[in-house]
Amino acid sequence: MENQMEKIISLAKRRGFVFQGSEIYGGFAGTYDYGPLGVAMHRNVVDIWMGAMRQHDNIAFLDSSIFTAPRVWEASGHVSGFSDPLVVCNACHTKHRADQLLEAIGIQADEKMSDPEINKLFDANRKKLICPMCGKKDFGQVSAKSLLATSTLGAFEQGDQLVYLRGETAQGIFINYKNVLETGFYSVPFGIAQVGKVFRNEISPRQFLFRQREFEQMEMQYFVRPKDAPAAYETWKEERMNYYDILGVKKEKLRWKQHEHLVFYAKDAWDIEYEYPFGWGELEGVHYRGDYDLTQHQKFSGVDMSFYDEKTKERYIPHVVETSVGVDRTILMLLVGAYYEDEMNGEKRVVLRFAPRIAPIKVAVFPLVSNKENIVAKAREVYKSLKLSMLHISSFMIVWDDNGNIGKRYRRQDEIGTPWCVTIDYQTLEDNTVTIRDRDTGKQKRHKIEALDEYFKKMLA
Repeated sequence: MENQMEKIISLAKRRGFVFQGSEIYGGFAGTYDYGPLGVAMHRNVVDIWMGAMRQHDNIAFLDSSIFTAPRVWEASGHVSGFSDPLVVCNACHTKHRADQLLEAIGIQADEKMSDPEINKLFDANRKKLICPMCGKKDFGQVSAKSLLATSTLGAFEQGDQLVYLRGETAQGIFINYKNVLETGFYSVPFGIAQVGKVFRNEISPRQFLFRQREFEQMEMQYFVRPKDAPAAYETWKEERMNYYDILGVKKEKLRWKQHEHLVFYAKDAWDIEYEYPFGWGELEGVHYRGDYDLTQHQKFSGVDMSFYDEKTKERYIPHVVETSVGVDRTILMLLVGAYYEDEMNGEKRVVLRFAPRIAPIKVAVFPLVSNKENIVAKAREVYKSLKLSMLHISSFMIVWDDNGNIGKRYRRQDEIGTPWCVTIDYQTLEDNTVTIRDRDTGKQKRHKIEALDEYFKKMLA
């Protein structure tokens, strides 16, 4: 299965999905750059998630700043309680996460365990633990390493307060909760959704897009009356699992996992896990945060975070149900799930079988041959007409491809997941029909040019 990951990483670079960050300088660990196809796929993933949230009448959208007052992270508990277990190899001085070393020998260790718990577990298995870099069995003590990334923004003199890049988008939502309420468009129960970059001072980023130091989250915090929170939590758990049907994810590749060791803010926490080539890994968290965050920000800021319900005549601090999914982990999941090697017409091929809504390019337009002016001219006409008629669908990318013979073009489009190829041939000049070829089956059909846009709208729907 690890071999599959290597193939996916290679394809991602070769075809312009994902590049290593700062590659020409030897790479910068935990960072990746999206290429042309990656940008298109990224946009599709975000648009589909936002569409799922927009189906609700009571979900507001927010775009909060990456930098916030340092007190935000003190109030949230991240300054004191947001860390990973760090251990250093005494032989080669490489830094490792203690929980990952334990997992490598089959010992389940939760990164959210307390320092004494993970130190005890680590010490009990110390003789079995091997440094993956040098092969020695010589480690220091486990210590908590803060995951908050720091900045010098606004710090001009020694002793100035540290400034943090946000470790999650949720805090921007909590500190704007009152602002959204006061616009007059929303009332409890309601949610605030946000898509944005977050930063983690990861000890050992790994597994391609799965664990990075800079990544993107799609989060929604749902504010609800305390006694209604448990029911709302179950409703959102069900909805979020059903969401993956839209993306074309196989049900057997997803599972629920409950947290045994809860983080400081959670009353209950479940993860939706996906079976990646390297094993099961967290894709999305659905957490019941209680009133921890609003209570903490009320305490630290002095601003009243309570809500007065005109209908019930109650005043309370709402409880919060959170859904949080990584854009990058979603993209990795979709690449993994779509990757196939098969044979078509006696030829081996690599194909990405994306659901059409996910595919970065929806249609490729070909002239059957590139040395016949009348066919090329007609193909250009079809390409421009279809592109213009589909402009209102932002995710509908169309490409022109006349490079190489038609078999090579099909293989190239299969490899990047393009669902349909439209070929203009000699018959097109006679009856104004084109050939539409299906990526997954290779089957072809004739279709009138003037009805192409309606055909593809129907297929996408």
